[in-house]
Amino acid sequence: MIRRTGTSLQSRRDPESHFGMLSPAFLVLALCLSLLLSACATGGMTDVYPSPEDFEVHGIDVSKYQGDIDWNAVRTAGVKFAWIKATEGGDVVDEKFNQNWEEAKAAGVPRGAYHFAYWCRSGTEQASWFVANVPNDPSALPPVLDVEWNSHSKTCPRHISREEALATIQTILDAMQRTYGKRPIIYTSIDFYHDVLEGNITGYPMWVRSVKDYPAVKYGTLKWDFWQHTAQGQVPGIRGYVDRNAFYGSAKDWQTWLTAEAATE
Repeated sequence: MIRRTGTSLQSRRDPESHFGMLSPAFLVLALCLSLLLSACATGGMTDVYPSPEDFEVHGIDVSKYQGDIDWNAVRTAGVKFAWIKATEGGDVVDEKFNQNWEEAKAAGVPRGAYHFAYWCRSGTEQASWFVANVPNDPSALPPVLDVEWNSHSKTCPRHISREEALATIQTILDAMQRTYGKRPIIYTSIDFYHDVLEGNITGYPMWVRSVKDYPAVKYGTLKWDFWQHTAQGQVPGIRGYVDRNAFYGSAKDWQTWLTAEAATE
């Protein structure tokens, strides 16, 4: 996990950090007074957390639902990274994966592939399917494992135990790292994180979904690297909506992350 820098982001992430070692009672009083004064000045309560616009580096994640993408327009619009859906379960390949994989690279957009976990298949089956369908491109971003409950699935709404889910996840992560030589990223939703991941799997970059609140509100002290903050983003080169994501850190931090996290290990 990268070291977080950037004073302005950190101070907004931890509103009490300015008060030093003062007593807890004084901290609460001071914070409440500060918020009250802000509310009086603006006519409402000021959000103490960063907004997506406060981050310098932004990206997208795409699948067949975005149709044909003009990746040159996407790059020109300032998109710094893209994760492309590759596989799901043990028998589904996204029909736009190969096209997006090649065209994003040709346009100069850093891209990686993601696998959508399916709780009716073993970890071994899913890992084998991903490896069979995703090229081992050393220039690619690390692979992503998307883990969330699939309660609305028509074929597998299964809700497995925490232990079984963790075993499946670890099997896939291990295979990804072994094959591509890069530490995989875990993408997750709020409920799945608290049900399964919290306190159980560490040491991987984290990509979290939180479309209503800043991640700290829903994920507590989790140190995240990527924040999916909307499913209704709009980007030149893509018709309709697309998921938009922010990287935690500055443009310089992004370059550090690319070196540290995406390097062959």
